[in-house]
Amino acid sequence: MTDYASEEQGILKEKNKEEKELDMEIGQADEDVYTQEGVDHLVEDGEISPEEAGFMQGAQGGGQLGKDALTGEPILGEAYEKEIDGKVYRFVSKENAEKFQP
Repeated sequence: MTDYASEEQGILKEKNKEEKELDMEIGQADEDVYTQEGVDHLVEDGEISPEEAGFMQGAQGGGQLGKDALTGEPILGEAYEKEIDGKVYRFVSKENAEKFQP
């Protein structure tokens, strides 16, 4: 019985962020909307909007960023953002953003 190296068996080490971005840049990997690197690349290329990227981030985090910080209502359209103490909060309306107190 012959032993094979992990690479020969298709078992590859996890790539770091820079390696993933390079693979996408040179076309060796598709942009994946479920990874931060993929989302960043899609936004840079203009294939998705920043709002869509925010929605995907919310979907990845159990909806954390895809919900209004004041009411918990899902953000389906344009998101209004408010930065407080370096943390960005998202809202379904400008009125909710104005009412919000962390």
